[in-house]
Amino acid sequence: MIPHTLLRKAREYSRKLWVRVVFMGLLAFVALGLTQLFEPLVPKEVATRLSGSAADRLLQIIADAMLAVTIFSITIMVTVYRSSSAQFTPRAHRLIIQDRTTQNTLAVFIGAYVYALVAIIMRELGVYVDERSFVLFLTTVLVLAIIVIFLIRWVLHLQSFGSLIDTTRQIETVTTSLFNERLKTPCMGGHPLTSDPPDDARPLRAEKSGYLQHIYPEALQEHAENHGVDVYLTRRIGDFVFAEEPLLYIARRGTPKGEETEDRTVEEAICSAVKLGDLRTFDQDPRFGLRVLGEVASKALSPGVNDPGTAIDVITRVGRILSYYRDETKPNGEVGLPNLHIAPIDAQALVEDGFGPLARDGAGVVEVQVTLQEVLTGLMRHPDPGLVVAVREAAENHLRRAFEEVPFGPDRAMIWRAAREDVRGAVATPD
Repeated sequence: MIPHTLLRKAREYSRKLWVRVVFMGLLAFVALGLTQLFEPLVPKEVATRLSGSAADRLLQIIADAMLAVTIFSITIMVTVYRSSSAQFTPRAHRLIIQDRTTQNTLAVFIGAYVYALVAIIMRELGVYVDERSFVLFLTTVLVLAIIVIFLIRWVLHLQSFGSLIDTTRQIETVTTSLFNERLKTPCMGGHPLTSDPPDDARPLRAEKSGYLQHIYPEALQEHAENHGVDVYLTRRIGDFVFAEEPLLYIARRGTPKGEETEDRTVEEAICSAVKLGDLRTFDQDPRFGLRVLGEVASKALSPGVNDPGTAIDVITRVGRILSYYRDETKPNGEVGLPNLHIAPIDAQALVEDGFGPLARDGAGVVEVQVTLQEVLTGLMRHPDPGLVVAVREAAENHLRRAFEEVPFGPDRAMIWRAAREDVRGAVATPD
């Protein structure tokens, strides 16, 4: 495993709650081991100033309190997860699960509980004697201070945790981060694949049906280089691939470095760097973040909710994300992974994912259509011509749809004034 791939896998696992809980539990054992290590180094006249009973009282407080606080926090967490799935979209729930503050707080509470239990057991077994409990007392005070800090953070976090504004802000933040990360290394460091694979490229077929969740480009490059092939990834992150459908293509372009050159060996090595799953994820998939924002807006525009303000908020957030767009077919520097050919992000698909659902569901809502045309007008000033073409086409289509849904003349006039002049001219021109 190369460092970049290990780092990517570490980032994936770091977002899982159980990983943080296990880490804090192990840290509790490490802290108790260090107290045993440093306790003999404390001068006797200092070590005897505090008896073991002082640490016992603190440990008992931690053990009693952390169990109740942890159960209470888990109850809140589950309640927020379920309400967010019902009120916004089930896809948003999966992002809230990865909330760092929540995961860190629960991990600290459980880690402190483990620390207190193990310390109490060690005290009962006589590992910590009354005459040598000074470092244990100081360590317990430090654990209490950490608990208080995280408890305060948790209380402050609960003021907005699971709210609509906080949820949309989280989705925007994660999507923007993923978007910038992708555009920083266009096409994940490979060549932009803007046409069909070459005729001599043979397909590697998916072993199972699922969404293309993750690609490890550095590992893919290493395997391709070792086996003397070029890899052509026609599928994009987030695409659904059926079993036995082409997942990617490979073509012999060099001399293999290793002895394993059989087709089966090459296929296993290449496919090991591509991950399929039953759900789309936010990792490496900024389009999914835009789609989830669109779903939140569509849910707000449903008759049972009737909240156009949320849709307007989402429109501005999507516009802010798309303002970072750059054409991946025009890399700024050298191609870092020369054996890879990866399909770039399509500007038209981004615009459709972000604005399409809410524009259709809010076609008859004047305020939504006015804001939509204003944001699209702003995006048409973007320096990338590909994005401008996609945005202009979307503006024309959404203006036509709005005119079909809004019968009242003054309302239609408001939407008409919000659209850019050339968009109005194209809509007014008979087909």
